Amino acid sequence: MAHLFRDLSLGHSKRESTPPPPSPPQLTMPPRAAVDLPSPFGQITQLSDSDLRLTAYEIFVAACRTSTGKPLSFIPNSNSSSDSPTHHNLSSPSHNSPTLQRSLTSAAASKMKKALGLKSPGSGSKKSPGSGPGSGQGKSKKALTVGELMRTQMGVSETVDSRVRRALLRISAAQVGRKIESTVLPLELLQQLKYSDFTDQQEYDAWQKRTLKLLEAGLLLHPRVPLDKSNIAAQRLRQIISAALDQPIETGRNNESMQVLRSTVISLASRSDGSLNEPCHWADGFPFNLRLYEMLLEACFDSSYETSIIEEVDELMEQIKKTWVILGMNQMLHNMCFTWVLFHRFVATGQADTDLLYAADNQLAEVAKDAKATKDPEYAKILSSTLTSIMSWAEKRLLAYHDTFDDGNLETMDGIVSLGVSSAKILTEDISNEYRRRRKGEVNVPRNRVETYIRSSLRTAFAQRMEKADSSRRASKNQPNPLPVLAILAKDVGELAIKERRVFSPILKRWHPLAAGVAVATLHACYGNEIKQFISSIVELTPDAVQVLRAADKLEKDLVQIAVEDSVDSDDGGKAIIREMPPYEAEGAIANLVKMWLKTRIDRLKEWVDRNLQQEDWNPQQNQEGFASSAVEVLRIIDETLDAFFQLPIPMHPALLPDLMAGLDRCLQYYVTKAKSGCGSRNTYVPTMPALTRCTTGSKFQGVWKKKEKSPNSQKKNSQVATMNGEISFRVPQLCIRINSFHRIKSELDVLEKRVITHLRNCESAHAEDFSNGLGKKFELTPAACVEGVQQLSEAVAYKIVFHDLSHVLWDGLYVGEPSSSRIEPLLQELERNLLIISDTVHERVRTRIITDIMKASFDGFLLVLLAGGPSRAFTRQDSQIIEDDFKSLKDLFWANGDGLPIELIDKFSATARGVLPLFRTDTESLIERFRRVTLETYGSSARSRLPLPPTSGQWNPTEPNTLLRVLCYRHDEAATRFLKKTYNLPKKL
Repeated sequence: MAHLFRDLSLGHSKRESTPPPPSPPQLTMPPRAAVDLPSPFGQITQLSDSDLRLTAYEIFVAACRTSTGKPLSFIPNSNSSSDSPTHHNLSSPSHNSPTLQRSLTSAAASKMKKALGLKSPGSGSKKSPGSGPGSGQGKSKKALTVGELMRTQMGVSETVDSRVRRALLRISAAQVGRKIESTVLPLELLQQLKYSDFTDQQEYDAWQKRTLKLLEAGLLLHPRVPLDKSNIAAQRLRQIISAALDQPIETGRNNESMQVLRSTVISLASRSDGSLNEPCHWADGFPFNLRLYEMLLEACFDSSYETSIIEEVDELMEQIKKTWVILGMNQMLHNMCFTWVLFHRFVATGQADTDLLYAADNQLAEVAKDAKATKDPEYAKILSSTLTSIMSWAEKRLLAYHDTFDDGNLETMDGIVSLGVSSAKILTEDISNEYRRRRKGEVNVPRNRVETYIRSSLRTAFAQRMEKADSSRRASKNQPNPLPVLAILAKDVGELAIKERRVFSPILKRWHPLAAGVAVATLHACYGNEIKQFISSIVELTPDAVQVLRAADKLEKDLVQIAVEDSVDSDDGGKAIIREMPPYEAEGAIANLVKMWLKTRIDRLKEWVDRNLQQEDWNPQQNQEGFASSAVEVLRIIDETLDAFFQLPIPMHPALLPDLMAGLDRCLQYYVTKAKSGCGSRNTYVPTMPALTRCTTGSKFQGVWKKKEKSPNSQKKNSQVATMNGEISFRVPQLCIRINSFHRIKSELDVLEKRVITHLRNCESAHAEDFSNGLGKKFELTPAACVEGVQQLSEAVAYKIVFHDLSHVLWDGLYVGEPSSSRIEPLLQELERNLLIISDTVHERVRTRIITDIMKASFDGFLLVLLAGGPSRAFTRQDSQIIEDDFKSLKDLFWANGDGLPIELIDKFSATARGVLPLFRTDTESLIERFRRVTLETYGSSARSRLPLPPTSGQWNPTEPNTLLRVLCYRHDEAATRFLKKTYNLPKKL
């Protein structure tokens, strides 16, 4: 019945052997790495891995129809291999089944290894034990068979192998023509193997107990067809096994206990599962069959090099598949088991061999096809468990891949991601009911999983960087100027983003086109949580705060740049990713802090202005340079504020400068406005014009004597000089100091503006346009305020001198009574004295202006005396020469023989007086006629019946009705008096 195996060569050499020492009679396997994973198929608690491995080997040999008890042997490939445990004596010719007797041949590259992406023999993959060119000369060579290879791969000793084959030969002889799948192998082994087949009673008893546990596992605990709790045969078998574990069972053919066992086992094994070909169901229940098959698949790995699959895997796998009929396996279950075995071996051997990883990934692709092709609930359940184990292991590493992968193992990341993603895809798309209820287009499993890995890993990495930054800060707290934690963190996060983009994103991009974008968006959110809390806690601008905010701003720009570059080819141009990155507003926070800083400085400056102006006395004696000390000080403070602003470590000096300049500008304007307030103006000192009267005819001296009867106090009191409420005590020198101060401030503004441009040129963030245009870099309000202040105070000084300080010689003295006896000389003397004070006090750049204003005020005062001097003044035509001579003397005072004001300037401002004075020498009738004509021209036909009284305009002009009327009012002439009484009934006195 036994047949010889066919003898086929293995590549260019054959497996060879020399006589070795006798093999020990036990099951041996190479040591496994410490790292291991529990089987997803479940544990068979009654049986150890050694028990399962031996059972799997028995099934393998039975499926391949072993029919002789002669042990297989082979010759090692070299002298150096003589100590290998797989060397056996050639005690006699082997008589084996044709299948197992076939010698092993390695093609140029194994088809299976090619399909799995494993290395070919020339690429460094290890061959199975004993393969390789022989070097021993003169030694006999014999091909190693598949059966012998399997025995050595599974670590089965020759003694055990011989016993198994012997039993199988007996079984075959007793059951000629019966298929092995119709046999309950443990039952038959119990029947055929006796105490004499073992070395001692102890070994036999241990073997019998193992065999009974196999029956228990396959028929009671993990049956193919579910058992009814009331099944009589099951109850009986439990009792038999329980008794046999205490007292070994007699296994003779005619033994009653054996017959009861056989009938019970056959009864349970023969239950139908509905399939067409009904084998005996003793090893095909889940997960018993899967664990046994797992043991067979493990034999495909080289026992000497655990990470390598043997070159003869094709031949070996062909024989392993013959066990399917016993184990109830099929191609789908095989693909699933083989995927797990490849993956498990990669993990258990230290994850060093990427070939195993990619082989598992390639095999998983076959599983994915199978999952779509079937909806078998049992398969789905086991597949779910398997894929969950793979995915859990992968995701444990991928959810923190920054901790898992480095330069030493980065090459494994692609395969591990693929395993995790593929497992999740199958679980979601082919096993999950929820997925089926949704439209498949809504879920992109690979992309979603990879996005989860990215976000989780980067959050973990961020937390680690944050802890590291905190430690770094604590370590450097005693050093000068230690970096704030968030500034350190921003730098670390930036480096993390660059590493992510360079190292991990190219790998993850295979499943997620925006891998780098998702990564930086995650980092942006993580850092954003910290920076927002920081910003909300800032109450003032400090170097640390600015340092952190600048670091945050730089980080954000770097992250956004990476996101934009990563999204160039995306459908939306990366808008979705950018929307995930709401701005930190770090620049805005800096700007707000700087604005708070500016407001504080400006407010303090304004308070300083208020306080110092109250204390300022504007005394020329205490201000040697002619400027108020408060003006010098306010300019110094502004200069210091500008320096302090440009020393702030911020990136937006040009943007915030306009706010600072506007604030400083308002403060200076406020200084000028407050300094001039209460000092009066031109109108403060110009007297109110008295009502029109007509002169009394008769002796002029009569009037003089009458007037002189009035007391000087009364005359003084009647003068129409206005008074200032509380501020009239400001003397001319004090007003001049104010004028000097305003001029100094206006002059210094140009210096400050040039200094601002210099600061801007030295700013790291400034651009050419920032200092090329003047917008926001100049004082807009203060120059005009200074000009207006100088103008107002210059006029105030002039009119104060003329109408207030010199009112006793002008308004109360000039031409009062007889013009010839009250001429202009006293006024000229007082004016000259005041002009000397002005020259000594006022800055030369504004001196001409003030003297010009005094000249204008003098000319206005002179005309006001002539045209609105009140009833105490009257002029004849003969007085006109006196008036003209006096006015010439007044002009000469300001000309000062060419050392004073330019003659052109004098002529310009004396034009009005020069036009009016000729009226005083014009005869009365001509004046009256001219007045009538001008009034009619002004008022038209309505003035024919009665001439209207022209209003006072204050703008004297020889062709203006009111000016002509006033000359008539002050004409000491009967005709004038009669005309005024008849036409307007004007009184002679007030």
